[in-house]
Order: sequence, then structure tokens, then C-alpha cells
Amino acid sequence: MKQFLFVLFVAASTAAAAQTATKPATTAKPTITHSVTTGAKLPPGVPPVHGVTKTAFSLRYEEIKIGTGAPAEPNKVYKVNYTGWLAADGHKFDSSFDHPVMGPDGMPVMGPDGKPKKGEPQPISFPQGFGRVIPGFDQGFHGMKVGGKRRLFIPWQLAYGERGRPGIPPKSDLIFDIELVGMTDIVMPANHPTVMPGGNLVHPGTTLPSGHIPVTPVPPAAPATPAKPAQPAQPN
Repeated sequence: MKQFLFVLFVAASTAAAAQTATKPATTAKPTITHSVTTGAKLPPGVPPVHGVTKTAFSLRYEEIKIGTGAPAEPNKVYKVNYTGWLAADGHKFDSSFDHPVMGPDGMPVMGPDGKPKKGEPQPISFPQGFGRVIPGFDQGFHGMKVGGKRRLFIPWQLAYGERGRPGIPPKSDLIFDIELVGMTDIVMPANHPTVMPGGNLVHPGTTLPSGHIPVTPVPPAAPATPAKPAQPAQPN
């Protein structure tokens, strides 16, 4: 009986050794290091460093309503309703909903409460990516869809900077509620060449499709033809 158990033990050990020998070798995974200060993962080849990590500024946003229309695309004309406040004290400095009803005399029409009546919202339209609005506003529509609403928290570095503007003190962080009402292609007006982002000149009248910037330069004007010299009068 002992000899039989010994034979089974030897057979089991041999089978286990054979399975171990035939098991394929695993591929070594790349070593991932971590930044000493932030703990962020670093890819192979990037050495960790010792230092104090700081965040200069960042654009934050809060989704209020997810739109159901077309997604926002770069280099389009955005039609937007908005309301802006100073983050420091909540002072509302501008809104597309606060335009009063104007009377025939050019003065605001007053309501029963003695305040000017508010008319229909007057959304602004601007070409995205051309610097027509502050950077935080220009960049705050990424990922939105037409019909969507979002609250932007814009640091002063992406707003009106160190100088501010009338009604907005220097270094003012801003809060905007925005609504993407519509979106259209950019159409360059006739006889007005425009420099696109990247320095490309666009021929007048060109319609810019989604995500595409034509590089067709404005053709140079033809050189003027010199006038022919006047022929001397022939004697009679």
C-alpha cells in the first residue's frame, strides 16, 4: 500500500513539473513611476522630479441641461444666451435677458412696478476661436450641444485680466450661465479677406465647413497696364 501511494505521489509531482515547464512566460510590464510631489503616473522614460506643484488657473464648468441638438464644433458661429456675475460679490454685470423694451421716443418703456419692461432675449453671436470674446467664454462650449445650458467658472486670467473693464474690477473671476441657442457656418463677407486661426488667408465669400479651414489665399491684384504714350498730331 505504501509503495502504491509513493508511486501516485511521484506521478503527481511529475505532471505538475511538466505543466510548470510548458507554461508560457509572461511579458514584463513597463515600469510606471510616480511623481514625487503630485503622485501622478509618469510614462516610461520620464524621470520623476522633486518640486512644488502649483496650478496657475483652470476653467471649470457645471452642466445645467444637456442639449439635444448638434454638438458644438470649432470655427462655427455660436448664438448664445448668457448672464454674467462677478464671482466676488455676485453682482450681475450683463445679461442677454435684460434688454428693455424701447418706446418710440427711444426711452425704455416703464412697467407698473416703475421698472423698465424687459423685452425678448437678445442672444449674442460670435465666431468661435477668433478671440472676439474672453478666452474662458470662447473655450467654455466644448462638449455642449445646441439647447444645452452650462455654468462657467472663469478665472481672471481667462477673463479681463489685470486691467478689467468698465464695471468689472481688475483680476475679477467671473461666473457665466450660458445657453447654446444655435450654430451656423462662418461665411466670409465679399471683398473682405479674413485671417483665420493659424494665419491662413481665406478667400472672400468662402463658407467654412465643420472643422476645416481652407488655405486658399486671396489672389493678388493684376498689375496695372501702363498707358500708351500719346501720338503726335500729324501735319495737314
